[in-house]
Amino acid sequence: MADDGDGKLRTEGSSDGGLGGAGEPPAGAAAAAAAGGGEMLLNVGLLALALLAAYRLYLRWGTRSGPGGAARQSQAAALPRMKRRDFSLEQLREFDGARNPRILLAVNGKVFDVTKGSKFYGPEGPYGIFAGRDASRGLATFCLDKDALRDEYDDLSDLNAVQMESVREWEMQFKEKYDYVGRLLKPGEEPSEYTDEEDTKDHTKQE
Repeated sequence: MADDGDGKLRTEGSSDGGLGGAGEPPAGAAAAAAAGGGEMLLNVGLLALALLAAYRLYLRWGTRSGPGGAARQSQAAALPRMKRRDFSLEQLREFDGARNPRILLAVNGKVFDVTKGSKFYGPEGPYGIFAGRDASRGLATFCLDKDALRDEYDDLSDLNAVQMESVREWEMQFKEKYDYVGRLLKPGEEPSEYTDEEDTKDHTKQE
């Protein structure tokens, strides 16, 4: 430290003509510090977004396994196995897990009882939009929006070969995991009459 003559103290080598100006760091160090600060802000921002996304997922799904969800699953587990029958679109909509504790959906013209998968296909599940509906188009196009649902019978004639193959693959997966109940009827088509023997034989094959 030195006296500049007017009673003020200054740092040695920090005069206007000194290197780096009045105590300023070198330009390279300043740039590095700025870059480091920007990277830190970016990381903090990304972390905040990740935490926000996780929190939203928790609010959406993590809080839905409370008493209400557990009660519905318990009620669904107590339901007897459904007998073979065919369904119109209107009849299928009754089994959406809300109006009726049983949950059915259709894939490629076949109706499956997915009640035991209520955690996924129930009103609060990630695939709940398909409950009581024909899920073929949504599964084929990987769409979980109402745009994938049709209020009229959907013959899937506009789907391409890859999408139709996806529908058949989903059908096989549902056959392996859930009970096949019957057919989804086309407009004007009459339901089949199933005997108790046919019903028992079909359910035995799935076990």
